[in-house]
Order: sequence, then structure tokens, then C-alpha cells
Amino acid sequence: MPLRKHDRCATSLRPIHFDLEIPGAAPGRVLASAGQTVILCTASIDPEVPPWMAGRGKGWLTAEYNMLPGSTSPRKRRNRSGKVDGRTTEIERLIGRSLRAVVDLSQLGERTITIDCDVLKADGGTRTLSITGGFIALVDALLNFGSMAAFEQQPKPWDELPVTGSIAAVSVGLVQGQVLLDLDYPEDARADVDMNVVMTGQGRYVELQGTGEEATFAQTELDALLALARQGIAELTSCQRVTLGDRWPCG
Repeated sequence: MPLRKHDRCATSLRPIHFDLEIPGAAPGRVLASAGQTVILCTASIDPEVPPWMAGRGKGWLTAEYNMLPGSTSPRKRRNRSGKVDGRTTEIERLIGRSLRAVVDLSQLGERTITIDCDVLKADGGTRTLSITGGFIALVDALLNFGSMAAFEQQPKPWDELPVTGSIAAVSVGLVQGQVLLDLDYPEDARADVDMNVVMTGQGRYVELQGTGEEATFAQTELDALLALARQGIAELTSCQRVTLGDRWPCG
């Protein structure tokens, strides 16, 4: 297979960039990009939990995901009905449970963290980049907790950030018989097998989503996909660490 877009080989990530210096009111925010996919990830903290969690002394983390009209061509119609389609719901749940895997909700008190992921441009991998960027926005919000006007009179309920580890996600796939890392949209569209892998920075799996499209795959191919995903997660974790610098919460 010839070199892929961005002159990368089969085992290379797309160019990854995280920008914390963006305007906004949310206490945590980052503009995340992977090649041509660009997502604004923000994290907000509200001083209450959903009614079904009230009185437990624990916090909650949830996520919302949206593809803006200009993120695709042709234009994606704006949702004005209040209804969320099945794909969006599935991605929101994936982002939420992935980030909850590395948050100690008992330390939050009765507060809700909402991770908003708004896709500005889509070229594959929006759910995985939402998780990877969402973690940075989450840490940014927790670090900025004390400067938030809504909480100025409330002490932090934690001595250390209630984060038990880092989380990142990446796609892998089989395209024309070759194992590829971090698929863009054209690659994903013609993949025989595609998989999204969510892992902690410590190398533990949170979720695997793998599907054969009119194809099957062998154990050896699955092993190769997972090995490449592990490599990609390690590289993404390093990017997260560099972005947060001395604010990195994971030792």
C-alpha cells in the first residue's frame, strides 16, 4: 500500500494537536485535531446531580456529542427537533462511560461533570478523538474548579484530583489486507474490519468495538489490531501528557 494521507505509514497516527488556548466560558476546554478531524471538547461542572443520584454523596459524569452542520460535506442538517439519533446516543454513552472509568465519582461530591464534544470537521475517528480530547478537557476543568464563580465559596472536596488514570481511544482496521492505525474517513469506508479501542494509559482496556463489514477476521488479525491500537494509545497518552505538562494528574 502506498503512503497514506499526511505521508504516513500503516502504523502511524494522523498529525495530532491539542490547543488549550481557546476562548470560552467552560472551565475545561481543548481544541483537538487528528488530521482533518477537528473537535471542540469542553468540560463543565454543575453543583447538582441527576435526581436518581441525589442523596448518595457521589458525583456523576456524562457526555454530549454533536456534529455541527458545517462539519461534513454535504452539510449535516441541524437538529431542531430535540430528538437525538441512535448513532449520537451511542457515541455519547461511549464517551461518558470511557471517562467515568478513570474518575473517582465518590470524591466529586454531588456534582455533575458534562463533557461536550462538538465536531467542527469530520474525517473519521470523531468518537475516539472525543474521548482523547475529552480527558484533557476533564482534567482542565478539575484543575480550574477553585476559580469558578459558582464554587468560590465551596472548598474542593478532594486533596488530589479525583482521577485514577488517563484514558485515550484510537481506531484500527483491516484495509485491503493490511492492518492500519487511526483510520480517516475514506479508509474507514472501505475497511473490511474496523475497530475502536479505548484504553487507560496504564494499558487496561475499557471498551472494544470491532466489526467485520461483509468480512470475518482471524484471531491472528485481531491480535495484530489490538497490538497496533496499544501502540497508538501509548502515543496519544504521551501527547496528552505533553499538552498538560506539569498539570498531568497521573504521576
